[in-house]
Amino acid sequence: MVGTLPPAASPLTAAPTVPLPRRPLDASDQVRRWYENDLGWPTVPDGPGTPVRLSVGPRFDVLDVPVEAGLAALRHLAPGSPVAVQDGRMRLLLAAGSAEEVPGVLDWLEWGSLRLDLRTLGEGDTMTAPLPADSGTPAADVGPRPQDGLPWSTGTRARPLEPGSTDPRPALSRSASGALQGAAVWLRPPEAGCEVEASLPTLSALGGGGGAPDLVRVLDTVATQCHRLRLRACAQPPAFS
Repeated sequence: MVGTLPPAASPLTAAPTVPLPRRPLDASDQVRRWYENDLGWPTVPDGPGTPVRLSVGPRFDVLDVPVEAGLAALRHLAPGSPVAVQDGRMRLLLAAGSAEEVPGVLDWLEWGSLRLDLRTLGEGDTMTAPLPADSGTPAADVGPRPQDGLPWSTGTRARPLEPGSTDPRPALSRSASGALQGAAVWLRPPEAGCEVEASLPTLSALGGGGGAPDLVRVLDTVATQCHRLRLRACAQPPAFS
């Protein structure tokens, strides 16, 4: 007796293919999308769960100085000039290519022979991406910091400098407590849909009539403040062991 093959399964009765569940976006993915899609700033690929890093050079360079030195330079910046704080440092965004000009400008200003607590980030460097200004991420409670001479607050949320404000202290009191714990936050955040380049300090603004801030004035101010901070530190009596 010849056996008969079982009837082939009808396409209508075949078990449906269930798509795999889509992995939800974590916080890093959301931050990365905000920078890449809303601002058009390139980021550096990192492993999952690691802080997002921005690629420095294509859109901007960075001047990294102590917060107190950076505060003095804010008056020279345009209202839309982005400024971030992290670990007691202030990062002022400069026009792309400015990092290469900084040493020469400092020499011209007669600051080149002195050790100054400032550095630049340029093409090929990266920086930690500050959290978007509207992320509502709670800042860590670090307690008062009277030794810094700034009104650090506790347990607050990161908020940007108020539009049109020239006094950064209230914003710093809200945001820098988290920055001192290692989280980068915006003091003056970039705005989606706006070309940031026009608001960045540049050497070409020297003597010009454009609206871009003058890099020379910014550098002279932060260098002066860095030197004062160094003199102040040297004048302090040594701590007893």
